[in-house]
Amino acid sequence: MLKVKISVLILVACATWVAMGIFEEGRSRMKQFHDQSRQSERDWMVDTQIVAEGIIDPVVISAMRRVPRHRFIPAQESEEAYGNFPLPIGYEQTISQPYIVAFMTEVLSVKPGEKVLEIGTGSGYQAAILAEMGANVFTIEIVEPLASQAKEILAELGYDTVVVRAGDGYQGWPEESPFDAVILTAAPERIPSPLLDQLAVGGRLISPVGDHSQNLVVIRRTEEGYQSTELLSVRFVPMTGETQQDSVQ
Repeated sequence: MLKVKISVLILVACATWVAMGIFEEGRSRMKQFHDQSRQSERDWMVDTQIVAEGIIDPVVISAMRRVPRHRFIPAQESEEAYGNFPLPIGYEQTISQPYIVAFMTEVLSVKPGEKVLEIGTGSGYQAAILAEMGANVFTIEIVEPLASQAKEILAELGYDTVVVRAGDGYQGWPEESPFDAVILTAAPERIPSPLLDQLAVGGRLISPVGDHSQNLVVIRRTEEGYQSTELLSVRFVPMTGETQQDSVQ
């Protein structure tokens, strides 16, 4: 009789363990299903890395909350998507840390309907942020596979106001100029003159500038010329292509 009771208890315990295992697995799957957007992580990123660090533009903050940064990062790096640091995206390129993206976007002060030229599409994340703010974005990426990937992801997410071109960004996009804003996400040693020429009067250009020592610079075009202001020290990948020839002349 005792053996029978022990056997029953063992069976009950096993059934309970199995049930608990099924429950935990189901709960894990449900959590994963409900959090596929990773919105809670994105909100945490915005609250702790962007708002807490002084970004105040509500349009920028809203765009950073909406764009799924993890979609613009290779799968092997996706777990770290909402950390406040740059991440590799392949081909020796990186996606900038969220704070720098927010800071540059806030300085650029883009309004709905404005035309923005981006040099250095990368994974397409910055272009998506600008599109969320209502901009018409023309973006150029010198690494063709990255341009193709960015174009595909942006299309999947419905960012139909972004036009991606593979090529050297040094000459800009003259047939679409003038631009209300220009943003460079790779650092030239000096701003290519074609990009300044394509900036509309009243427009803003923001770019990291320099080689080993880089500063983030904003340039405003006025009726009288260009006004340049240094903002902060940064570290971006170098701008490649024709700008490298320009830097040695």
